[in-house]
Amino acid sequence: MVNQNIVEDGSGDEDDDSYAKLSGTKVWVLREKKRAKNLDFSVDPLVVFGWDIMLLILDHLDARSLALSLVVSRTWHGVASSDAVWSKKCEELWAGKAHVPRMSQIKGLSKLAAYSLSVMDGKRSRILKEDLWDHSWEFHFKKSAPGYWLNLDPYWRGMGPLMRRYFHSDGSQTADPGDKVWGGQECCYTIVTSFLADGTIREHYVRISRWPQMSISRKQDWGWKMSNHLYSYSSIPDADKKGGTGPCFLAY
Repeated sequence: MVNQNIVEDGSGDEDDDSYAKLSGTKVWVLREKKRAKNLDFSVDPLVVFGWDIMLLILDHLDARSLALSLVVSRTWHGVASSDAVWSKKCEELWAGKAHVPRMSQIKGLSKLAAYSLSVMDGKRSRILKEDLWDHSWEFHFKKSAPGYWLNLDPYWRGMGPLMRRYFHSDGSQTADPGDKVWGGQECCYTIVTSFLADGTIREHYVRISRWPQMSISRKQDWGWKMSNHLYSYSSIPDADKKGGTGPCFLAY
């Protein structure tokens, strides 16, 4: 074989005859290895390309890789934490989400902080009063509910808009005018949360008046769901709501 060691380990004399006797792929490999030998890997790419070019490069990274670049050096942290790159990452993160957390919309907050707070809040499973107040809720009975209620429920009748419920900061709850299920009764709600010694949530539910307690769950799109064996509540998407929704602090 002719100059096999040239392709395998980059050694040997890379003369024109050697190139001529190699296949196109092997020539490419040889040239890349030869080019790599001449690179000075001690030079910081940020120094080579400059701030503006590095911003364009970092803009193509995913959020995790971009976050890792923050710890390369102090100068890298400066460019990798720029609002110019994290603004786009925030838009990508919030796209398709039911709700955008209020804490991420605080004026003057960096986009990197907004992204981090949004991720943490999206994992929050503890619902707070602000979450109840800020959203409108779709309401429907479950199949196990009495037939009288099912016959009044647009969800089961297949006609008309779904029923809605609204929670208020004074602890009351209301419905839309003309809601046949509501009936004009007074309702109040409570959120019950208890913790174990290590801070883990032991019990967490919402109760409306004397109705059975509702368990809480969080959807992939950051929406909320509350339900018991009789009925179910789902928060209506409102990601376009100015200023965001929910509490201004993290709650687990």
